[in-house]
Amino acid sequence: MASRDGGGWNEQTWQESISKTKRPKTKLGLPDLDHSKSAVLDSLRSPESKRGYRHAIDEFIQWYCSEPRLSFNKTVVTRYCIFLENRQLAAGSISGRLGAVRRLAYEAADAGLLSPELAAGIRRVKGAKKLGVRLGNWLTAEGSPSLLAVACPEYAQRKAGPCDSRRIAGAADSAGANWLIWASRIL
Repeated sequence: MASRDGGGWNEQTWQESISKTKRPKTKLGLPDLDHSKSAVLDSLRSPESKRGYRHAIDEFIQWYCSEPRLSFNKTVVTRYCIFLENRQLAAGSISGRLGAVRRLAYEAADAGLLSPELAAGIRRVKGAKKLGVRLGNWLTAEGSPSLLAVACPEYAQRKAGPCDSRRIAGAADSAGANWLIWASRIL
């Protein structure tokens, strides 16, 4: 695009060419978010994953649109993380929701709706810290046959045929009751 004076590029033609190029947005509207959401959900195979991501993305979009016109960037996603922590959600729940938001940003960047730099910043948002330590005796792969043998003697004898699930549930209930009795002695 040459200027009218025939001399090639000047400041005005350079500014015109920049204004005509499509720049990624920083503030995504509802149609952009819906487009990115569809791309995320279409990339998932499991119906359970789709349900979880749909719930997390819908919750984020509702929060995002309820705030005054925010840019979709790392700071906003960090604010969303704080919002989730204030709701006293578990660290795993917060991580799952942030994972869906990160994927939303990635798909928005792939569609040219969000700059790759903003998407990279969003992907670096830290989730909630998991507090606490697991205590007690956890069922291992080696210990599970002995639990099944108590719940289902047919399993211990290696007989063919299905095991009654009520007996397994009964053994689990019994194990839970035993744990409660043990725990009450300590307290």
